[in-house]
Amino acid sequence: MSARPTGRLVHREDGLYLMFNRLFNAPIEKVWASMTRPAELEKWIGTYTGSPATGAVKFKMTAEPDAKWEYVSIRECQAPHRFNGDFGEGEDSWRAMFHLVEGDGMTNLTFGQRLRSASEASTVGPGWDYYLDRLVASRAGLPVPAWEHYYPAHAQFYKDLIIPVRTA
Repeated sequence: MSARPTGRLVHREDGLYLMFNRLFNAPIEKVWASMTRPAELEKWIGTYTGSPATGAVKFKMTAEPDAKWEYVSIRECQAPHRFNGDFGEGEDSWRAMFHLVEGDGMTNLTFGQRLRSASEASTVGPGWDYYLDRLVASRAGLPVPAWEHYYPAHAQFYKDLIIPVRTA
């Protein structure tokens, strides 16, 4: 797998997002499972405990050695197409979303994290490229990529992203 930066900045109704896409040769339900089931999530990023039906769970990034459990407030969940949630609390909280669209046996994942400022992209971008490539590798049965191929190697790409002009 060749690590390369893939993110782009996009204005959405609730702020500036760093967005990514990945394409899978799989039905939408299988990709949804990779994004939402604890045993599948653990293969590439983390796990959660609790019942999503309550509107909140606790999530832990198991690929991070010192990661702590954090609360997730589920803002929207429309299986197998959309998820939007707030992770963590207070100043350290962050919002993530993803959309899945299927066509011709392929499923497109669009993933985004809302940024407080465009400067966050230089650290957030390499991290999401790394984790999304881990998702691709885990779904394909390939070894997961090494972090050192992403950071600091991709930081400059994300520092140089142009903030899009907001349209009315």
